Amino acid sequence: MTLAELARAGRTPGLPLSIQLPDGELRLYSLLRVLPGQRYVGRAEWQGRPVLAKLLVGAKAERHFARECEGARLLAEQGLTTPTLLAEGFAADEGGWLLFEFIAGAESLWDAWRAVAAQPLLGEAQRAVLAAALGAIAGMHARGLWQADLHLDNLLRQGERLYLIDGGGVQAEHAGRPLGQGRALENLGVFFAQLPAELEPFLGELLDGYRAVNPTHALPLAELRREIAGVRRWRLRDYLRKSGRDCSLFRARVGASGLQVVRREAAARLQPLLDDLDGYIERGHLFKTGGAATVARVELDGQPLLVKRYNVKNALHWLKRFWRPSRAWHSWRAANRLELLGIATPRPLAVQEQRRCWLRGRAWLVTEYLQGQDIIARFQPWLAGVPPEAELLALDRLFAALLRERISHGDLKGHNIFWQDGRWALIDLDAMRQHRCPRRFARAYAKDRARFLRNWPADSALYRLLDKRLPQVPGTCPNR
Repeated sequence: MTLAELARAGRTPGLPLSIQLPDGELRLYSLLRVLPGQRYVGRAEWQGRPVLAKLLVGAKAERHFARECEGARLLAEQGLTTPTLLAEGFAADEGGWLLFEFIAGAESLWDAWRAVAAQPLLGEAQRAVLAAALGAIAGMHARGLWQADLHLDNLLRQGERLYLIDGGGVQAEHAGRPLGQGRALENLGVFFAQLPAELEPFLGELLDGYRAVNPTHALPLAELRREIAGVRRWRLRDYLRKSGRDCSLFRARVGASGLQVVRREAAARLQPLLDDLDGYIERGHLFKTGGAATVARVELDGQPLLVKRYNVKNALHWLKRFWRPSRAWHSWRAANRLELLGIATPRPLAVQEQRRCWLRGRAWLVTEYLQGQDIIARFQPWLAGVPPEAELLALDRLFAALLRERISHGDLKGHNIFWQDGRWALIDLDAMRQHRCPRRFARAYAKDRARFLRNWPADSALYRLLDKRLPQVPGTCPNR
């Protein structure tokens, strides 16, 4: 296969495949990242040795190739630890290639972070991951470089060594001289915006590791927080846009006769279910039937999933609903919003709508199935006592996150809060909102708080404990 043919191979070319290069055959065995018709990155073999291959094709190939080469050159010239570029080239009307040494046994710092994300906030394991990342970032900044697409996946750890990768995003202000304070703050804002917002009170402490490597600037925390907030807003908007269109994360089919969006990583596995949603619901375990919604646990290849169908009860109900986004779509967006904000909820896997000439009818939402207990069952033994402190702290974190992000659930009864993997997860997001107006959020939060407390008798010890412990919004709860 030539590079020109690879450009027409789509998202999933058959593997392994052979690419003919001037210096010999490149044998591609797996793909790590694909932008169809533009970029293919994967593990390959070249001249008898394993390599990481970046293959750039399509109309923008020459520009992307030049950017990758320049970034790799800058990292190497400034003495930063980065995989060696073994071979590169560009052929007109074909595309470009860059072959790097393959770092065997390495893990990205993103994988390392996910392994410790559920541990106590800023414990030893989390500190180690963040210290390694900030040290590498400080090293770049001290040499006048920054990574425009800065995230933990662009840092590879092999034993004690940390490699900077993805030269396509590497840029220089004045190579060899420390980065200016404004650019450093902007780049650190991109980094911290991808981490849990709960870490923000510890920014000063975390930056000590950065300053140990690059003490050039004071890095005012107020300015850094503004940068972080701006990037977080942008990331949320961008992610929600992606959740409704065809991209590397989601497969979307939208038309006058229907809508279907599914996580691309799960699309092949979910296809039998998506082809027969009602059949799976009928054969599944029904939690709720009839009325406005039908909810069922279904089995797919031995894995339990939850399917929620939003019904059309009658013609009047259809007239009220057809012109608005479906409740399935609202729940899909809400779940993806919570996921990006770091608030636990069953992972949304797919959403589907029936349409006729763009007019909406029934809709379905597919999510992961939570195996844990809801908070009413979980706290039942503690009605006259005190639940485990770990579970109370997790509840503190949940309510703190809702306050921080100005999110109201709309129906915060105990059956909509589940214990899963050391966290409280929210389900049934039909009425969830993220508010811009502080006053409207305060009213909505007060209703959520009151509804949550009504799960237990007002004269119980548990009620009094939670009422005292739950955070309040000024003006919505009695002062104590």
